Amino acid sequence: MIPSPDDLDPTRTALVVFDMLECYREAAEQAGAIAPVVRLVAECRKRRVPVCYARADHRPDDADANRTISDTTPEFTPWGPQGPRFGFDPSKRRRMGVLSELAPQPGDYDIPKHRWSALHGTHLDLSLRSRGVDTVLLVGGSTHVGIASTAYAARDLDYQVVIVRDGLTGLQPQRTFFVTSVFPRMCRVRTVDQVVAMLDA
Repeated sequence: MIPSPDDLDPTRTALVVFDMLECYREAAEQAGAIAPVVRLVAECRKRRVPVCYARADHRPDDADANRTISDTTPEFTPWGPQGPRFGFDPSKRRRMGVLSELAPQPGDYDIPKHRWSALHGTHLDLSLRSRGVDTVLLVGGSTHVGIASTAYAARDLDYQVVIVRDGLTGLQPQRTFFVTSVFPRMCRVRTVDQVVAMLDA
């Protein structure tokens, strides 16, 4: 049965908090996403909606790093004469924990991931299906990278997807473009207030 666009069943819904890590704190602060996500996590816990923390996890030697060649850096500037750099930024490795405001609690799901999608090579899909979850709320970032990759993967696995727009991070032009011109075609886009109302409907 297809659910109503305005309803969310808390027993069949999970929240995926994507890369809300200390090493990305500045981006989360600039996007104004921390307070909305803190609120949404608290509201989900009240309703026993499982909370899943998808977080970047990389070997210290970067042996598991992606080697796809791109034209630009993450900031969309061309690579220098040395060409693309593969691996995780060493300056960020010491700050890979979840933001202190969002500290995981017992019973939450820890989803270490090695690629952009939180569903690629992780136990997230199995963990959700074992609980009867068919709807995923997505927050975090970057919107045009990990959130988009996870949303596409979740849709292809036949999950219902709800992007929580005030809980997203990443570069503002890309964030706006995906929220207004990409995500509405493939899933629902809602605010934290709307999601809470839908859970209570």
